[in-house]
Amino acid sequence: MENKDINTNEVLETDKKTEKKNTWKEELISWIQVLASAAAIAFVLTTFIIANSEVPTGSMENTIMAGSRVIGSRLHYKFSEPERGDVAIFVWGWGHEDCRTMFEGEEKEICPRCGTEVGRDSETIYYVKRIIGVEGDIIDIADGKVYLNGSDTPLDEPYLAEEMDPNETYHFEVPADSYFMMGDNRNYSADARYWKNPYISKDKMIAKVLVEYFPTPKIIK
Repeated sequence: MENKDINTNEVLETDKKTEKKNTWKEELISWIQVLASAAAIAFVLTTFIIANSEVPTGSMENTIMAGSRVIGSRLHYKFSEPERGDVAIFVWGWGHEDCRTMFEGEEKEICPRCGTEVGRDSETIYYVKRIIGVEGDIIDIADGKVYLNGSDTPLDEPYLAEEMDPNETYHFEVPADSYFMMGDNRNYSADARYWKNPYISKDKMIAKVLVEYFPTPKIIK
């Protein structure tokens, strides 16, 4: 009888250990499933629905201060046209990580600066600026003001940090399916006025900026 009792206890202890082991495995699998689901949701959100971007410089002050992070809607430009006045995230060019150089336009196979193959050592460069001109617009910049399509009345721009340098004079004609982008802090913005190609094509428009979430949460207008 004693031997039977001992064997029974051993079986019960073994069953308990097996049950604990199975419970631990089930819990681990459950956590893996949760993390995998979260990663999949995050991938879908950031790839197809929202764009998360940092504004590293003061080119958009005082609308967006240097170092701020913003969220834009990728869906917005899937279902509607970019409009004058929108603050947008767009592809400006690319950078070669090896020689730490930024290049405007399409990525090349060979780095124009160091002459090496680009390969995986490159990154897409995104900018955040405001749409000033849309397809067909004629833009004249003079006396520190922006004039559209021959109008004698300057564009109303209440978002500007300060008046533009009155000594700068430019003339632009926006081609089809393209946009002319400028920063709100005009005197400190490396925007379309100075690019080799001053126009951003529609396929490079990524998202309309909706909100700033760091450091000061607010709606972007």
